[in-house]
Amino acid sequence: MPLAEILAILMVVAVCAALMAGYPVALTLAGVSLAFAVFGDAVGAMSFSILGALPQRIFGVMTNDVLLALPMFIFMGVMLERSGIAETLLERMGGLFGSLRGGLGYSVVLVGALLAASTGIVGATAVTMGLIMLPVMMRYGYDPRLAAGTVAASATLAQIVPPSTVLVVLGDQLNNAYQSAQLAQGSFAPNVISVSDLFAGALLPGLLLVVLYLSYLAGMAVLRPASCPAVEAAERPASGGLLRALFAPVALIVAVLGSILYGIATPTEAAAVGAVGALLLSARRTGFFALLMPVVEKTTQITAMIFLILIGATLFSLVFRALGGDDMVHGALDHLPGGAGAAVLVVMLAMFLLGFVMDAFEIVFVVVPIVAPALLKMPGIDPVWLGIMMAMNLQISYMHPPLGPTLFYLRGVAPPEITTRHIYVGIIPFVAIQLLALAVLWFVPGLATALPQALYGR
Repeated sequence: MPLAEILAILMVVAVCAALMAGYPVALTLAGVSLAFAVFGDAVGAMSFSILGALPQRIFGVMTNDVLLALPMFIFMGVMLERSGIAETLLERMGGLFGSLRGGLGYSVVLVGALLAASTGIVGATAVTMGLIMLPVMMRYGYDPRLAAGTVAASATLAQIVPPSTVLVVLGDQLNNAYQSAQLAQGSFAPNVISVSDLFAGALLPGLLLVVLYLSYLAGMAVLRPASCPAVEAAERPASGGLLRALFAPVALIVAVLGSILYGIATPTEAAAVGAVGALLLSARRTGFFALLMPVVEKTTQITAMIFLILIGATLFSLVFRALGGDDMVHGALDHLPGGAGAAVLVVMLAMFLLGFVMDAFEIVFVVVPIVAPALLKMPGIDPVWLGIMMAMNLQISYMHPPLGPTLFYLRGVAPPEITTRHIYVGIIPFVAIQLLALAVLWFVPGLATALPQALYGR
């Protein structure tokens, strides 16, 4: 094996080791890459001058119209999370379904789906529902494992249900890879994969997960009724005003997603509509101007974190390619027995394992630019289907230990009677459900491709 390829492998190993040691992701990606670039140049494995392309790449990232949607979707999500809409929805849904065994669990899943479609931020949804629903579920006798697992899984719907921020960055990275693959095959008028395609492709898989979660809770209500008791009528919160509580988030969902799916607005334009809509919905609340500043600060922090990771990943990708890592990965995938299906399966497994030590954004920025061009050159692989498969796989990374962010969010807001063990054990059935949904999508790709085909004819 050439020295350059050995260095490429060692660079990946060094990044994973540094991440497991607890170093910041963006700085780890940039620092390790820079160190290997210096060493690679010293031993003649690569030329340090390749880093001259970095400023232009960073400029391209900062002026990317698609990525401009990120801060506005984040602002929309944070504003809705702080505005009290989620609390009202949870109270009304709890009153409506509380008479059923598992009713509070159904409420969490349904409100989680609504919040996912109106905020797109896993952390905000997990914290909000954890603070409100976990104490209520404990008070009415729910099994702490089932309660924690239900809240965690419902929060991760924000990862797959549009307008997910991860779908925005995945769409941008996947489009670059798709065009690169077509150019390598001699097509100089390449087709594009837009964020709108992924939003449309994610709708049915997202609904599938909601149905599977509800089915699991219904099964638990039958098989282990003591784990999810009904709430006595005298103790149930009021369900009146449910339609009024639903109107605002549903109207926002229709305005944002509807305008994207029907081609009225680009995702960036729709994100602006969503941000303004969230402002208008929150403006009626007392103390709105005191609320605005922390929302802007939180939006800035999350946006800066994402873009810093992207810049670090850009440097990593540049050095990895200069060391021949790209060609090594492409060759390995091309020569796998089993063809395209085996290659996709290996990539899915690798992304699943990386989820134990890396965040979804980091996997998108580091892994997708390396493996997606090779996969999309293979016959029979639809880019939208591949993107949704990756998105659902990354959704699992939000929940599985040891670094699933949702587990830490819940640990921080859970009442004392819910232990870390309860959280970690409680998510196991829901991780299994997510893997089942991934398997269904593998065998029924039309779940991801039918709606984009119907809307855009691609």
